[in-house]
Amino acid sequence: MSHVPQIRIPATYMRGGTSKGVFFNLEDLPESAQVPGAARDALLLRMIGSPDPYGKHTDGMGGATSSTSKTVILSKTSQPDHDVDYLFGQVAIDKAFVDWSGNCGNLTAAVGSFAISNGLVDVSRLPENGMAIVRIWQANIKKTIIAHVPITNGEVQETGDFELDGVTFPAAEVKIEFMDPADGEGAIFPTGNLIDDLEVPGVGTFKATMINAGIPTIFLNAEDISYKGTELQNAINNDDKALTMFETIRAYGAVRMGLIENIEEAAGRQHTPKVAFVAMPTDYVASSGKKINAADIDLNVRALSMGKLHHAMMGTAAVAIGTAAAITGTLVNLAAGGSERNAVTFGHPSGTLRVGAEAAQIEGEWTATKVIMSRSARILMEGWVRVPGDVF
Repeated sequence: MSHVPQIRIPATYMRGGTSKGVFFNLEDLPESAQVPGAARDALLLRMIGSPDPYGKHTDGMGGATSSTSKTVILSKTSQPDHDVDYLFGQVAIDKAFVDWSGNCGNLTAAVGSFAISNGLVDVSRLPENGMAIVRIWQANIKKTIIAHVPITNGEVQETGDFELDGVTFPAAEVKIEFMDPADGEGAIFPTGNLIDDLEVPGVGTFKATMINAGIPTIFLNAEDISYKGTELQNAINNDDKALTMFETIRAYGAVRMGLIENIEEAAGRQHTPKVAFVAMPTDYVASSGKKINAADIDLNVRALSMGKLHHAMMGTAAVAIGTAAAITGTLVNLAAGGSERNAVTFGHPSGTLRVGAEAAQIEGEWTATKVIMSRSARILMEGWVRVPGDVF
């Protein structure tokens, strides 16, 4: 019996914020995978190592967590006044499924660096020393993101002293601006309300802020679901009953937000929406052992991604947190004290994060004009990935 040999594809393994992913230039992919469809999904699944019933990604580039089973495809832009098109694919761990329904805010921090290093940004727009402004078209949600990438001697500067909780070592700071961050064409509040009563059969009825900014997110009060808002991963991820509860809430919330028509469709849309719970500031010890003081934060937030409590905070969920905090009367805003604000510092399992947001009410409808945060990024490895040639 003959076997098809492996093929090799140019790729770069990068950290962006608190996530890692495999980055591709669209033109480097096999021709059948340069367009959306089954061939592309099959290639990315095999490259990451999914589906893996062992949950380890031993035979692939994935890290068997929602933060490390990610893929990015970049190309020269198709949009005026932009530099690069950014397409994100969240690869399921134990299912043969790639979710294209949303953005990854953390990996956004690495997009500008990759684009510059791979010739996707016009050299006339790049300084020899200083800050490169990379205009990113986020193709999943059709929104503009601006990355401020430091340049030294004509090359992307990756080293620095910027520290980000959830990342072990310091690096260069990359400022990210999410412009008009409502995910897609819908309203920021799909139900029209800042707070809804979300009925979840078999679980309960909860006060919820369902917002569409950065990524669709369902915010709950921690105490309403018997949590304190200071939990670390083991408190939830080892509790099958809790994970089932959160997934049920997510499914019914997705229906209420108009993202799906019935709860059965939630299994095919794992990346969105997110579920998060908020609480007023409380002292706690982060996963690194660092003490977080209530006086240094405005609120605590915990969020789930791909069915598990995130080890830090998804970048897109941070956009949702910042936007909701800027709108008086949301659960996020109330947990932060209920006052008007244009920035918020929140506690998460790995530490703290500050995010700024601008929101305004225009003709009775809330809109967010910009959300800003700082992340960091660096290349971990570059070269080729190899996959069996008969997988796509």
